[in-house]
Amino acid sequence: MSIIMNNIKRGSRSEDFYDKPYEECGLFGIYDPKGDVAHTTYLGLYALQHRGQESCGIAVNKDREIKYHRSMGLVNETFDEESLGRLEGNMAVGHVRYSATSARDPENTQPLVLKYIKGTLAIVHNGSITNRNALTAEFERSGAIFQTTSDTETIAYAIARERIDSSSVDEAVQRAMNILRGAYSVILISPSKLIAFRDRWGFRPLCMGYAGDSVVFASESCALDSVGATFERDIEPGEIVVVENGNVKSIRDNSERNPGSICIFEYIYFARPDSVIHGQGVYESRKAAGRFLATVSPVDADIVIGVPDSGLGAAMGYSEQSGIPYAEGFVKNRYVGRAFISPGKDRRETAVRIKLNPLKSNVDGKRIVMVDDSIVRGTTSARIVKRLREAGAKEVHVRISSPPFLWQCYFGTDIPTRKELLACDNSISEMQKLIGADSLAFLSVDSLKEITKDADCGFCDACFTGIYPIALPENGD
Repeated sequence: MSIIMNNIKRGSRSEDFYDKPYEECGLFGIYDPKGDVAHTTYLGLYALQHRGQESCGIAVNKDREIKYHRSMGLVNETFDEESLGRLEGNMAVGHVRYSATSARDPENTQPLVLKYIKGTLAIVHNGSITNRNALTAEFERSGAIFQTTSDTETIAYAIARERIDSSSVDEAVQRAMNILRGAYSVILISPSKLIAFRDRWGFRPLCMGYAGDSVVFASESCALDSVGATFERDIEPGEIVVVENGNVKSIRDNSERNPGSICIFEYIYFARPDSVIHGQGVYESRKAAGRFLATVSPVDADIVIGVPDSGLGAAMGYSEQSGIPYAEGFVKNRYVGRAFISPGKDRRETAVRIKLNPLKSNVDGKRIVMVDDSIVRGTTSARIVKRLREAGAKEVHVRISSPPFLWQCYFGTDIPTRKELLACDNSISEMQKLIGADSLAFLSVDSLKEITKDADCGFCDACFTGIYPIALPENGD
């Protein structure tokens, strides 16, 4: 087991005790002619907290003046009635953040609010701009001074620069999209408009809905549900949606009938199971993954358990397909986040014990199929298998509802370098031994199309295949 334990890079992201890929952030935006947008945005961000637990913020527009409140920490830690009461207006954007590409610094907290020659912008972003270095250098040569290390500021500068020679902010957005490469779902408020747009490939989700006269945008449909909005549709890849005085305009000049390449991991892990993305229910896709695993990789066992939370749907699917009873295998401490710091030499070992505790009455003496969504470095998988054996499990057969991670992501998902990925240097049988399982099987790449067959878009699976939908930056550009 020492190979796994020594395969941990000391540093900001690798110190996270729960060895999973993480997505960058969640977005929410609203136009409401009746006001009180701050409280609604708060509820929307609360529903999106799973997408980022590092920092959050809300910006509102009242009579062309933009006010904001943002901080490091969770939504319920950052806002109270007093802070929300100061944010009056009829347009708002909100953000929850996990920093996949930039440092954990307070100045990177969003919304980013900046003043320029045409007024003030408040902007929130999900994704990663692959040509950020080149664009930032170009802007700096023109005199730009950057205050953050986030891609969001690069997007804002691109829009601000284009706005000088554009007739409207939506035209400036359209022109900026011609120079931005990579993944970006964005919502912004200008002095008079609320605008939402996605990159041409639609790597990151963004949808819209209505609640009476209100227009609402969010990363996931579950956030619409939480504020009583009715889901209307997903924003198309390359589309710009402009809301001005309650009137909604769609600009599709950049759409080019692109089928899109949304991140497949939205269905496997990132999104909440009650969300629907491009017509595909997240929970249904996870159950389908479990059914495929049971068909292709069966095993004699007494019970099927899932690793909370994203492994539960796949475990249900495995159980239904195999006929092996489903049982609750772990009790999860809901009050432990990724930022939990435990004392002692082996912080990660302690943290896993705190977060997940085997339900001994269910697993003692049993042959178990344990279903999880992924293996990254293998550290957490090894510890969970060990915990099950300590609780008396006779056998532990691990089934993973995604293919092996083999490649980095450049579009906003925090996946380690290839040398840190367990599957890069080890066969499946070697990985099985390293995590201490009796058997190990992954979902096949071909099965990914089947578990998303109801989605009306394509998807990106480059982290499994190495086939990227767009050209990658050269020399960090």
